Amino acid sequence: MLSVRGFLRLLWMTLVLVTVALVSGLVTMRLAVHGREVKVPDVRGKTPGEAHRLAEDRGLSAQIERQYYSPTVPEGRVLSQIPEPGSVVRRGWDLRLALSLGPQRVTIPQMVGQSQRAATIVLQQRGLDSAVAEIDLPGATAGQVIGQDPPANAVDVPAPKVNLLVAQEVSPDNYVMPGFVGRSLGSAMVAIKEAGFSLGKVTIAPPTLIPKENSASTSPVDVSPTPPPKSLQGTLGVAPSPAAIIVSQDPAPGRRVAAGSEIRFVVR
Repeated sequence: MLSVRGFLRLLWMTLVLVTVALVSGLVTMRLAVHGREVKVPDVRGKTPGEAHRLAEDRGLSAQIERQYYSPTVPEGRVLSQIPEPGSVVRRGWDLRLALSLGPQRVTIPQMVGQSQRAATIVLQQRGLDSAVAEIDLPGATAGQVIGQDPPANAVDVPAPKVNLLVAQEVSPDNYVMPGFVGRSLGSAMVAIKEAGFSLGKVTIAPPTLIPKENSASTSPVDVSPTPPPKSLQGTLGVAPSPAAIIVSQDPAPGRRVAAGSEIRFVVR
């Protein structure tokens, strides 16, 4: 049977072994993590092939993503890189490279006033990329270039790319159709006139049929003594009362419609 002193000694040894195991595990984990980390090499000024080899030696990959003009870095050499040289990254990281095109030699042509198609062809012939943004401009010819960046004959252009602003066909304003069901015809007519819509066909719903009460018969009875006309439009016949209640509409509430659209009602 262990004495008190022997028990304490055993407990102490157990604690020491557990502590050593934890420290060893943390050190091993830290070494493993740092073993997967590398410093980013400096590939600026290198050729793409040299940059790829330097990156692969560190377990990294390199991708050329952009090309820019440069008066200082020779054509075909790496102009810039991300991440920066000396950064610590994990193995397998991608280096994003920008390649120098050397000094600007291409003259930026005048594109304003040309069609988008013609402008795109001219830029392609000169080895220039293009990006197009469209804008609604009343009075402008749809598909015509109305602006460009950089402007014609610009110098010190950073990249072989011209941004074009092109006029597009002006589309009619669209609106979300409001709901008129449950409102009086008179108030709806005022609302659609103020909103710039037009009133279409107004149809009077058929008379409501309900069963007789306190009767064994279940035959429906017409509660309208004189059925009104089924439809009224424009000046045909007598217009429905402004107090008539709208029970349905076309277009339905929530639909997108153009300004000036015709709205048709069924009233009761």
